[in-house]
Amino acid sequence: MEEKKQIILKTASGTFKGNQNADSCEFLGIPYARAERFRYAELIDSYEETDCTDYGSSCPQYRMYFPQLNNPERLFYHKEFREGITFHYDEDCLNLNIFTPLNPHNCPVALFLHGGGFNSGSNEEEPFRGYELAKRGIITVFANYRVGVFGYLTHEEIQKEYGRDGNFGLDDQRTALLWVRKHIREFGGDPDNITLCGQSAGAIAIQYLLLDHRNEGLFRRVFMMSGAGLFPKFALPRTAEKTREYWLELMETAGVKSLDELRTLDVKTLLTAAQTMKEKRSDTLYNTMPVIDGLMIEKPVDQLIRNSIDVPCMIGFTNNDMYAPLMAKIGCDYAKRHNGWVYYFDKDAPGDANAAFHSTDLRYVFGRLHTSWRPYDSRDEQISQELLDYFASFAKTGNPGTKGRPGWQNCQDGFVNVLRITAEKTAMGSVDYKKLLKNMIQKGNPKA
Repeated sequence: MEEKKQIILKTASGTFKGNQNADSCEFLGIPYARAERFRYAELIDSYEETDCTDYGSSCPQYRMYFPQLNNPERLFYHKEFREGITFHYDEDCLNLNIFTPLNPHNCPVALFLHGGGFNSGSNEEEPFRGYELAKRGIITVFANYRVGVFGYLTHEEIQKEYGRDGNFGLDDQRTALLWVRKHIREFGGDPDNITLCGQSAGAIAIQYLLLDHRNEGLFRRVFMMSGAGLFPKFALPRTAEKTREYWLELMETAGVKSLDELRTLDVKTLLTAAQTMKEKRSDTLYNTMPVIDGLMIEKPVDQLIRNSIDVPCMIGFTNNDMYAPLMAKIGCDYAKRHNGWVYYFDKDAPGDANAAFHSTDLRYVFGRLHTSWRPYDSRDEQISQELLDYFASFAKTGNPGTKGRPGWQNCQDGFVNVLRITAEKTAMGSVDYKKLLKNMIQKGNPKA
């Protein structure tokens, strides 16, 4: 492991102690906001000397007490991105990890939102490290936000108190964006050149943030992996009112009668009640996600999406993605409307029979193949270097085109153009929908 030395960064808002590596600096676990349970986050603007040499806490989630590693899919993703990492869970979890080049000045910034189905995830997971992008002059920020019951509970008392309801996790993401916009210059970043990035639920969240025109001008472009586009109506946010009966049943399951009681209930009892609900109801996923709250998501998404904030977009999906044909179709449709850049990751991951599973491309995009158990080869490393260069160029200019790399044409004039990444080459091509459908039927979700 590369040796790190501690450094001190003095800024107008406070002093931060971080780590310096050979090619980059890192400031880990910076608290960007505080939030009491089921209350909206408040930005932190000033700091005493803050130790940012280790990762901060992750939002409490089912993995604390119910890791379910007997489930082949749960075990698969644990082995893929979390094995060997010891996470600390605490409700004081709104923190950022910042990776910068050495001596940064006015660098482009990429703010990344992790996935996890709005119910799990952490900015400490592999491969969320910005070392390789720092070498290319990019500052990368990875944000934690509230998930599951802590992120998406709705209740009429919340509506009375705030004039809106639910969406604590989505609001956290916007709050992180506001913090980066306000403070990243102190870390050598350009607040006027922010690329908002995310994968899976993180990408879907970006889609929702694009519907809120209060966010216009807060970021310059977006990079959405496995989550861009308009999902079928059944999977779209419902009104907060329609989810309240679910949360009232959870309260009954937890043995409490009021929101005040729920706010003081111990974490284990609360997560146990949430797990019980998950086991007895099939609609948990649709109740633990963003809702139409009249502010962040003002109206039904299918009404808002054609008037979303129009910024350059880069979109990716894989050959065995979640609902692979659908993910490809809605992503391409969105890119077509916004003249976006699309890549189709059609290179199977080595080491098992799960093809290019949902999240395959994450390790390539951040240059973290070497930390995986998989037997990646020289072609995999080449793909990773290509994607890193495309990402860096897009973050700098809004165009992923890079000298010395295969040409990438964006969608234009209503036509979809796709960069296809295969075991043989990276080149403009087309989406193989028959293969996507076959993979979805025959392989399905990845299994350990």
